[in-house]
Amino acid sequence: MDDQDILTRIQSLVEEEHSLREGSGDGQAPDKARLKQVEESLDQCWDLLRQRRAKEESGENPNEAEARPVSEVEGYKQ
Repeated sequence: MDDQDILTRIQSLVEEEHSLREGSGDGQAPDKARLKQVEESLDQCWDLLRQRRAKEESGENPNEAEARPVSEVEGYKQ
């Protein structure tokens, strides 16, 4: 998976997130479980993209970057 693939995945997840937040249009609450999954997947994708870019900037192979577990990515302090 290269940077463009990750960015495409991020765009797809953002679109789904917006759709979930808007609900079905009939006033129903969003599917909170799916929304949480989408948010976690987004965090993983952004983390992977940052890893790839950092490796590339330091002269390492960006293809060696790997997606980290949700538990690790969600535990980062911002």
